[in-house]
Amino acid sequence: MAEEQPRPFWPFPRSRHPFSFLENVGDDWDLQEFANLNGLTVSEDDQHVTVEAAIPGIRPEEIDMTYDKGILWIKAEKKEETEDKKKKFYRKAHSSFSYRIAVPGEIDEAKQPDAVCKNGILQVTFSKTHKGSSKKIPIKEG
Repeated sequence: MAEEQPRPFWPFPRSRHPFSFLENVGDDWDLQEFANLNGLTVSEDDQHVTVEAAIPGIRPEEIDMTYDKGILWIKAEKKEETEDKKKKFYRKAHSSFSYRIAVPGEIDEAKQPDAVCKNGILQVTFSKTHKGSSKKIPIKEG
C-alpha cells in the first residue's frame, strides 16, 4: 500500500466534510430540524399551501412579491446610509434577497393569497381548488 503523504497546510483529518453539521447525528435524526436552513419553508394541507420566507430586517413595503403561472417570486433590496459628523462615523449597508419557488398543488387563481409579515417572517397562504381533482382512467385491452 502507498503511504499517505503529509499535507503541510491542512491540519484537519481527511474526511468528506470535516465541518459537517450532521457529524454527530445518529440514524434517528429528523429531517424537519434542517428543513428551513435556507430561510424558505413550504407546507401543504387539504385546503391551503403555505410558503414562509425569512426576511430579517425588511419592512413589508420594501418587499416585491409576484405570483405568475405557479411561480411565487419574493424579492427585496434594502439600502441604508448613516452618517454622524460629530463622531466621524459613516456606515453604508446594502442587502438584497430573492426567493423563487414553484408552489405545489392546484391553486385557486380566483382567490387572492393571504400575505402576513410578522417578526421577520413573511407567510403567504394560497387556497387550493378542488375542481381539478384527478380521475381514474380506465385502460382497454387492445
